[in-house]
Amino acid sequence: MSEDTKEENKNPVGTSNPVVTPSAPISRKKWLWDNFVSLGSALLLVLVIRSSVIEAFKIPSGSMIPTLLVGDQIFVNKFAYGLRVPFTDWIGEKPLYFFRTKEPARGDIIVFKYPEDPEIYFIKRIVAVPGDTVEMKNKVIYLNGKPYDRTPAPEAKLDEIFKSLQDSATEYPRDRMKVYLDKFDHTTGTIMLDSQSYFSLDMPSRTVPPGNYFVMGDNRDNSKDSRFWGYVPFDNIKGSAFVIWLSVWLEFDQKTFTFHPERIGTILH
Repeated sequence: MSEDTKEENKNPVGTSNPVVTPSAPISRKKWLWDNFVSLGSALLLVLVIRSSVIEAFKIPSGSMIPTLLVGDQIFVNKFAYGLRVPFTDWIGEKPLYFFRTKEPARGDIIVFKYPEDPEIYFIKRIVAVPGDTVEMKNKVIYLNGKPYDRTPAPEAKLDEIFKSLQDSATEYPRDRMKVYLDKFDHTTGTIMLDSQSYFSLDMPSRTVPPGNYFVMGDNRDNSKDSRFWGYVPFDNIKGSAFVIWLSVWLEFDQKTFTFHPERIGTILH
């Protein structure tokens, strides 16, 4: 007799159809408790991730044009500068960290609590870090006595920018706006200047104090930033913006709808 046959003969006679043993009925209380635990665990995980790892924000103003448009929705990396103890930035005055990974750098685009009103979030680019001296002459930023490395944006870049701004052509006419590429420590930022604006030509030299950062909007002539209200303490920083996941703007009162599918997935620099 073959081994296969021997194995078959071990099975009890008359069990060719599966036998189902009825399980004990689940009580309503246990069913409710199991679902509560499951949903609660999922919600807690989402909140932990939102508090310590990644969070979504929507851009409501044009202070970061051309890098960010009104209606861009972004993800912010809250793990960029260290692993936070969950919820400490929600219930306390400042976040606590399990450990710090790196310091914010020049060129980083950060979301932070506005120092003059912590209930409001701002988004700007870091221009100077603790210990830097920073000043502005004729709209050019001087860092530690030297101007930022700046080059005019190429035509292809200009075409892309002003195509995305076609709904705001009267506010940002191509013949008036000057677009430059500023080279930072690890990235190159795209900034815009209005050649007919005298919003802020010069700023006297100042030294960034320890634990603070000097920030500016990329739309230099349409940004309320460190030039006017001072520095951003590290404890106010929520994280570093890194990607656009959606770009849509709807204004019910003006019956306007703007959608930029080409911006979805754009990595921020």
